[in-house]
Amino acid sequence: MALILEWLEEMPYIYRLGIAFAVIIGQILLIWLVWFLFKQFNKRLENKDNDKIKPFVIHKFKILSAKQVLGLIEKFLRLLKYIITGLQLFITLPIVFSLFPATRELASTLFHYILDPIKNIAVGTVLYIPNFITIIIIATVTRYVLKALRFFALQIEKGKLKLPHFYTEWAQPTYKILQVLLWAFTIAIIYPYLPGSDSRAFQGVSVFIGIIFSIGSTSAIGNLVAGLVITYMRPFKIGDRVNIKDITGFVVEKNLMVVRLKTHKNEYVTFPNLIILGSSIINYNTSSDEDEEGLIIYAEVTVGYSTPWQTVNDILINAALVTEHIQKKPKPFVLQTKLDDFYACYQINCYTKDVGRIPKTYTMLYENIQNGFRDSGIDMTSAHYEVITENKK
Repeated sequence: MALILEWLEEMPYIYRLGIAFAVIIGQILLIWLVWFLFKQFNKRLENKDNDKIKPFVIHKFKILSAKQVLGLIEKFLRLLKYIITGLQLFITLPIVFSLFPATRELASTLFHYILDPIKNIAVGTVLYIPNFITIIIIATVTRYVLKALRFFALQIEKGKLKLPHFYTEWAQPTYKILQVLLWAFTIAIIYPYLPGSDSRAFQGVSVFIGIIFSIGSTSAIGNLVAGLVITYMRPFKIGDRVNIKDITGFVVEKNLMVVRLKTHKNEYVTFPNLIILGSSIINYNTSSDEDEEGLIIYAEVTVGYSTPWQTVNDILINAALVTEHIQKKPKPFVLQTKLDDFYACYQINCYTKDVGRIPKTYTMLYENIQNGFRDSGIDMTSAHYEVITENKK
């Protein structure tokens, strides 16, 4: 560098002007060439059918169309063109200024503006390599531990691996909980190795994000915790017929945030898990499992005292036995639930395991009860009497 400066000092002033002019012309030509190449490339992108440019898709979800991807490429090329042009101009000025003693100090300052950041970045990158390798090792170990946990969760879910007092439907929620905890633990370990983690700005951003997350996700966290509690309570599973908040339907979705029911009218009702946790739940499937007798459905009729109760019992039991989806064993039975002034109230109870057809089963049971009384010549209507008195003055 000293030899170059000494050579420049001995060079006549006119030669220095010539060199400066040549450098400027050369840079202008280079800038023109760069812009020309970018222009030609943009024309090829616009004129060609661009079959090679595909939409940006993640897990079958279309994030960007092919046209949007093309637009992003054009914007990136335009930005790159401006960056290259700016660097060329920024390099040209120190070279020209260094040719003249009056501006040589300014040239040195401009060179430092360029070289010092590059030098700091290069040195920082080299010094950060051990920390980067540590992060890669920690992340790799975490990834393979999660793969092992996922393998065991799938085996438990499929019933190939059985653990005492651990149900198959617990496998995926437990895996997700462990996944979140493990990644949180991994981030806590990696945090000190991140570049700038000890700076006040980095710490301030972290605290700010934590405050925003804690304030904005109170109900979401509540639903998440409620979802975990419901999972391990096991009040129902997918496909069960349940009653929640006077809504009866089949569980079609159960996740850590909401539960969705599909009613017999094909309506979808969504309940946040916090509401589920604070509500009473009736599960009709728990009484229709293989090791249970079945769910008891019942219907009530009122018949006058002129009809013997034995006759009413026989009619109701026969009506239940001929109803489709009603179990023959255990046998249906009748309860007398009320003795009113003018009639008795009878309740027919019968067992079924086909809980998905309960509305239809009730319809057929009511039809068979009416047919049974009509065939026996018994009128199902019960008299009601009301005495009205008036106070006459």
